[in-house]
Amino acid sequence: MGIRVVIVEDDPQLRDAFRALVDHAADLACVGAYGSAEQAMAALVRDDPDAVLMDIGLPGMTGIEAAGRVRQLRPATQVVMLTQFENPERVFESLQAGATGYVLKRAPSVHILDAIREVCAGGAPMSGAVARLVVEYFGQRRRSPDIDTLSDREHAVLVALSEGQQYKEVAASLDISLNTVRSYVRSIYDKLHVNSRHDAVKKLGRV
Repeated sequence: MGIRVVIVEDDPQLRDAFRALVDHAADLACVGAYGSAEQAMAALVRDDPDAVLMDIGLPGMTGIEAAGRVRQLRPATQVVMLTQFENPERVFESLQAGATGYVLKRAPSVHILDAIREVCAGGAPMSGAVARLVVEYFGQRRRSPDIDTLSDREHAVLVALSEGQQYKEVAASLDISLNTVRSYVRSIYDKLHVNSRHDAVKKLGRV
């Protein structure tokens, strides 16, 4: 039969479309398609899926909650979350709950099919848009709020320092004098409450 797939999607048209997509693939088979997480959980043991395509915005039990239930009931079953929207916080909630992949519903059909294959092969697929959100989200979480106190010019100096530039190189790249660079650096250290380049760059979220 190939890879056994369960689809959980409350929109009937989308559910039918995903089921047809899966069944059309020679190496995949849809063994269940449900409009709610509750229905899918009730049939999970019977269906014995290798992977679940899970809508994140389900009525009743959410897709994130259901992902956690799947991992509890059948740890070997992989969960790929489907979503309409690019929301980094929902991505991390899903991954923390036990999902191993995350793709947008509007992704090309081949990407959705490849995501199923990839999770079953031990991978963790994400669409390009979602992957960029993950990177940005981590950067925002590491970045110190103190950074917002810097002026645009101070921020530019700090970014240059984070790239390994020496003071002379910063002066040349920003077309300012060496003394001006030193003045900016003193101001940056004061505003960020640090005493070294490493600590300043760390607050920028680049260490």
